[in-house]
Amino acid sequence: MTAPSPQPALLWDIFCQVIDNHGDLGVCWRLSCQLAARGQRVRLWVDDASALSWMAPGGCPGVDVKAWTTVLDLQGLTPGDVWVEAFGCEIAPEFIAANASEIRPTGLKPTWINLEYLSAQAYVERNHGLTSPVMHGPGAGLIKHFFYPGFTPRTGGLLREANLLDRQAHFDRDAWLNTLHITRRTDQRLVSLFCYEPSALPDLLAQLASDDTPTRLLVTAGRATSAVQAEIEHKNRLQPLWNLSEQLSISYLPYLSQTDFDHLLWACDLNCVRGEDSLVRALWAGKPFVWHIYPQFDDAHHDKLSAFLDWLHAPESLRQFHLRWNGVNDAPLGSLALPDWAEVTRAAHQGLWQQDDLVSQLLGFVTSHWV
Repeated sequence: MTAPSPQPALLWDIFCQVIDNHGDLGVCWRLSCQLAARGQRVRLWVDDASALSWMAPGGCPGVDVKAWTTVLDLQGLTPGDVWVEAFGCEIAPEFIAANASEIRPTGLKPTWINLEYLSAQAYVERNHGLTSPVMHGPGAGLIKHFFYPGFTPRTGGLLREANLLDRQAHFDRDAWLNTLHITRRTDQRLVSLFCYEPSALPDLLAQLASDDTPTRLLVTAGRATSAVQAEIEHKNRLQPLWNLSEQLSISYLPYLSQTDFDHLLWACDLNCVRGEDSLVRALWAGKPFVWHIYPQFDDAHHDKLSAFLDWLHAPESLRQFHLRWNGVNDAPLGSLALPDWAEVTRAAHQGLWQQDDLVSQLLGFVTSHWV
């Protein structure tokens, strides 16, 4: 892993469309903040910034959030040096047209980056860094560069703050839990739950309720809370004694900022995460985790999940748990083999730290086009 070198201060325009669940916005916000921390100026264009009120309540110096509305307010805007279209969105044509009028007289073309979704599949290494000339429309003559995040040195890497290890080293688990009015018993296992609506959720709750180790389940706000509450209501109605021994305790959490979401992952002994951003944060947390991958209607996520588990060198117990948790099969859920899962997570964590992070690679790539 190379040390970051001084970078010229450039103006970045990052475009993000919120599809659902705010995961795309979470990634784009982390990207924007990490660029700003390196001395870059960022305009984040987003069609729904409402989640930033709890995700990043303090904002970020150097990041200007712009409303991506039907008609963009481009009055007086200086053309950006770097354009980033995140996760398959297309930059607004009027933005391209307005900037093209500035580009042609000067000949200074922006570096146009198509930031793709995260995957461990083989095509990522093949496609990372490929170019695509823009042949039509107001951007004709410009070139898009495909940038793929990934888990190997031949990809664009993962988002990671420079001070992450220091933050983890100074984290006080019990003090943070106290801010949520949660007191951890010394014999109690902590499990975080950030998920969609997994079909195996009833099995997990039943397993935790009957396990020899007491568990406190920390359930994130939103879909996870709704899913757990619905299932508990169902269990209480049909099996009122299902948690008679009270081995399972449940705490419902408020919406957490990105900083506090990291704290949640650091505090727990097992993290159930979903989507892209929380998967990366679970890897940096270095704790055993289970990933609920974003489901696709054609089951393309099954291959994506398999590729990730192959990269992780997941033991059979973790692989089978993932397959059931993601609805790939209806086999028994399997036990929580946390020592084995922790071992592979630590190995992955150590290997990823030896690779350059996504922002460092982006800055190096962009700088090479500007010098």
